[in-house]
Amino acid sequence: MKKGVDIFVEGLLREGVEIIFGYPGGVLIPIYDRLYDAPIKHVLPRHEQAGAHAADGYARASGKVGVCMATSGPGATNLVTGIATAYMDSSPIVAFTGQVATALIGGDAFQEADITGITRPITKHNYLVQDVDELPKIIAEAFYIARTGRPGPVLVDLPKDISLGQTENDFPEQIDIPGYKPTIIGNKKQIKLAAEQIKKAKRPVIYIGGGVIISNAHEEVKELAEKYNIPVTSTLMGLGGFPGDHRLFMGMIGMHGTAAANLAVHHCDLLIAIGARFDDRVTGRTETFSPHSKIIHIDIDPASIYKIIKVDIPIVGDAKNILEELLHILEESKCELNTIEWLNQIEKWKKENPLTYKKQKGKIKPQFVVEEIYRLTKGNAIITTEVGQNQMWAAQFYKFTKPRQFISSGGLGTMGFGLPAAIGAQFARPGELVIDIAGDGSIQMNIQELTTLKAHNLPVKIIVLNNNYLGMVRQWQQLFFNKRYSQTDLHTNPDFGKVAEAFGIKGVTIKEEEEVRDALNYTLNYEGPILLNILVDEEENVFPMVPAGASNIDMIRGDN
Repeated sequence: MKKGVDIFVEGLLREGVEIIFGYPGGVLIPIYDRLYDAPIKHVLPRHEQAGAHAADGYARASGKVGVCMATSGPGATNLVTGIATAYMDSSPIVAFTGQVATALIGGDAFQEADITGITRPITKHNYLVQDVDELPKIIAEAFYIARTGRPGPVLVDLPKDISLGQTENDFPEQIDIPGYKPTIIGNKKQIKLAAEQIKKAKRPVIYIGGGVIISNAHEEVKELAEKYNIPVTSTLMGLGGFPGDHRLFMGMIGMHGTAAANLAVHHCDLLIAIGARFDDRVTGRTETFSPHSKIIHIDIDPASIYKIIKVDIPIVGDAKNILEELLHILEESKCELNTIEWLNQIEKWKKENPLTYKKQKGKIKPQFVVEEIYRLTKGNAIITTEVGQNQMWAAQFYKFTKPRQFISSGGLGTMGFGLPAAIGAQFARPGELVIDIAGDGSIQMNIQELTTLKAHNLPVKIIVLNNNYLGMVRQWQQLFFNKRYSQTDLHTNPDFGKVAEAFGIKGVTIKEEEEVRDALNYTLNYEGPILLNILVDEEENVFPMVPAGASNIDMIRGDN
């Protein structure tokens, strides 16, 4: 006979879990007592939301399933934002929540919440364990569902009596879930149709999303682009799926994408979408999105196809497998494309519309800071971001050359994501440089995690682009609401350098442009955790920008 707590630990070990981000509470005491002697590293975040983000950051940086845990009631509900963030960005995490004893469920017991009901719309699947005999199977299924198909979060709600109960049941040898059979291999007929369209194309574009990174299809994307001279654009989540310094890369597409990428997608005759879901921030006005093209859509999630944009050749399956087959068919048919004229046009768009900003004496431009981070790191860093202008400047001005190098909240746009995600990423890849590019608004959402950095002496570098505003909202208020800065003024901010010192980590604040290079150099080479607070130009905006409801070619390209 095994206790529920023993099955819990054994299940984690069987799944190769090395670290769990958790916060204890009354109903979890038996589990925490068992974890006390378990060979699994436990990290205590200072807020449950941060624990979920840390598990998410760990998953994105490592490619493994991240694990978080919280107690019943408010502990469980504090996980919700982190779970929703992972769900929107297809990040594989398993969240364990404590629950009141099964006999008390539904009776409004102390710290009871219907967390399976609350999270049903934002999990790939969830479980309320009602019989200890089911626990081994449920844990095995939870990890299997989280990492297979289109990955995502799975929640397992554990009543206290289940943790203390006993069973003779063991873990299943194989997972077989009726109704859950993700399609991995693409339809060969559809792949052949895609190859025929590629062979006819004069103005093709490859458009990649986060699915390229999840499926490890970056090498196949590169081969397809280089072999047939096809330019590439990326979503925010796809950054790093194709080298950002490559001659065929046009930059990010969409609301804050490059003019070259948006113009190319508008004028192309074939759009090859790989692991992307045609998010509204990418498409702009859907009626005018890529109006002259045939569209091939490769995605593992059949629900993502035809959801936003009508496509001509849908191919459901794993991007890596499908691209391998597509490359083989193109090779066999001796495909040759003449895209020189098309590439020349794109090069012209790049030169006419570079990502740029105006320098002003006495002001630190945030874009300059990101450029300097890139120059000093030579592109060899894992960058997490918060959400807002800091996120967009990082995406625009740092050239991501490898997958799992850019970790950001895309779909949900969660402020407070970057710092705990950096903690997760640093645990996932301990020998690498991890930098959180933050904003002064977002950093305050989970600033308590500076204590977690201190507790583990994690050498995460936090660089706050501090403009004393909720910058992205302020930008919209400036451009579309007559500069009526309603509730976006943050001039009561503390000195974040001193705040860091109060948390026991190194803090530095700078105000002058001539200090930037030395301060960044010092920060990036500092041995432990450090926060660099940079007072940047308060009313600098992110451009290009596609206004809400406009077509992607109707970009605002600068302050004028």
